[in-house]
Amino acid sequence: MDYSSSLSSLSFHFNSFRASANSFLSQYEPLLLLLAPLFSLILAHLLRSFFNLIHERGLKASLLGFLMSSVKLIPGVKSYIDREKQKVVDKMQSDGKSKREGWRTELPSTGLGTLVLEKMKEEKRKDVAWQGKCSGTVYIGGSEIDGHFSLINEACSMFAHTNPLHLDVFQSVGRFEAEVVAMTAALLGSQEKSSGGQVCGNMTSGGTESILLAVKSSRDYMKSKKGITRPEMIIPVSAHSAYDKAAQYFNIKLWRVPVNKDFQADVKAIRRHINKNTILIVGSAPGFPHGIIDPIEELGQLASSFGICLHVDLCLGGFVLPFARELGYPIPPFDFSVKGVSSISVDVHKYGLAPKGTSIVLYRDHEIRKHQFVAVTEWSGGLYVSPTIAGSRPGGLIAGAWAAMISLGKEGYLENTKTIMEATKRIQKGIEEISELYVVGRPDMTIVAFGSNVLDIFEVNDLMTSKGWHLNALQRPNSIHICVTLQHVPVVEDFLTDLKESVETVKENPGPISGGLAPIYGAAGKMPDRGMVQDLLVDYMDGTC
Repeated sequence: MDYSSSLSSLSFHFNSFRASANSFLSQYEPLLLLLAPLFSLILAHLLRSFFNLIHERGLKASLLGFLMSSVKLIPGVKSYIDREKQKVVDKMQSDGKSKREGWRTELPSTGLGTLVLEKMKEEKRKDVAWQGKCSGTVYIGGSEIDGHFSLINEACSMFAHTNPLHLDVFQSVGRFEAEVVAMTAALLGSQEKSSGGQVCGNMTSGGTESILLAVKSSRDYMKSKKGITRPEMIIPVSAHSAYDKAAQYFNIKLWRVPVNKDFQADVKAIRRHINKNTILIVGSAPGFPHGIIDPIEELGQLASSFGICLHVDLCLGGFVLPFARELGYPIPPFDFSVKGVSSISVDVHKYGLAPKGTSIVLYRDHEIRKHQFVAVTEWSGGLYVSPTIAGSRPGGLIAGAWAAMISLGKEGYLENTKTIMEATKRIQKGIEEISELYVVGRPDMTIVAFGSNVLDIFEVNDLMTSKGWHLNALQRPNSIHICVTLQHVPVVEDFLTDLKESVETVKENPGPISGGLAPIYGAAGKMPDRGMVQDLLVDYMDGTC
């Protein structure tokens, strides 16, 4: 059959199909034929969105969200829910609003001069007594007017005017930052052969910024390496909330997976969520809620096998675990000596005993870190490049961190770690001896979380608050924890005595105390609509700051 015959045959079949189709469609309205494809596209889009929602949130959460949205459409229901939410927000804020009365909203017409210092001292005296009473919060021991407090305050003051943005001017601060980063990296495996010998990093304003930068760098690094444009990261439910911030800020899909029975990151669960868009998985050493170290080696193997990034959150453990290991505590591998670890965050302002606002983000090599930087070439103000989120940074805080590390030295950190770890074990043992309580998991470091199967643990927390203690309320499971610092060493027995009394009181007289937040924490933990809980938190913050 020649070419012209084939063409004629094809034309014949096409004309036959066209005649049949026109004959069939002639029975329908032209407008219907025009709108049908449009409605089909809309339906397909809705179905795709629905199945994506099911995939992301699960069937139960999606149906519940749809149900709650539908209920709010009923006249009067939404306004009723809003009123009840406002009652809860007002309860959470307690007397915060009354305290704001009389706060300045304008500059004084005449300045106070040096008398402002007396005014500041007056305001400071109104602060809650925090010495030895707060979970975490203040990590330096002793009085704030002498000792280590005095040293770092003087160091900060000496360099308060400096800004590492101007490295050509404040060369001393540039050196301080480089040495703080290098000394910290050395604690975390940078000198091990397995690290690759290229570990680098920068100082930041805190653990959240360190995590944000690590996530941003991982996102951009994986985009350049694999071309990933719809990035996803996978974290255990015990990982810090800074990852949620990073996901929102940098448009990354976040998967939170359950922990295992030991409250560690579940490697198998994380493995099941990895796909072609995964850029990053996360482990903590230890996790903030329960003080338990995730299986970093297993996570490293997982990251290596899939060619993705692994960030280890050492914000709490960075200045404890290296020394605890040297003291003989059974600490599993957690740093750059583990293959697959691509970045680490570590706070110097916690157990590093540096001034507040000092943290470090570290990378295995410069190739990853370069994606942290922002360079601008088209600004009329000149060429610009910045290593961190902040442009200007307080050189005084960097100097304070350097002073803290140099003044303490290895021996100082070893002594502090020994003291804090021993205090933690005493607290853990004391809690285990209270029959109504149980310790959550097996703490690896200086955090002890505890709950109860017979009492409302949040009522216990309210009573502890009334005794001046400030502990952290947790969920999944409902529990509270104390993050032990040098401030707690002298008051271990006081803490255990108050805890025993609080447990006995709740046991004999269960029920919320006046002004307590136990009902709110309890209700929030049981509330199936997490969107409503989120709204409560946002409304609370909006009225507080």
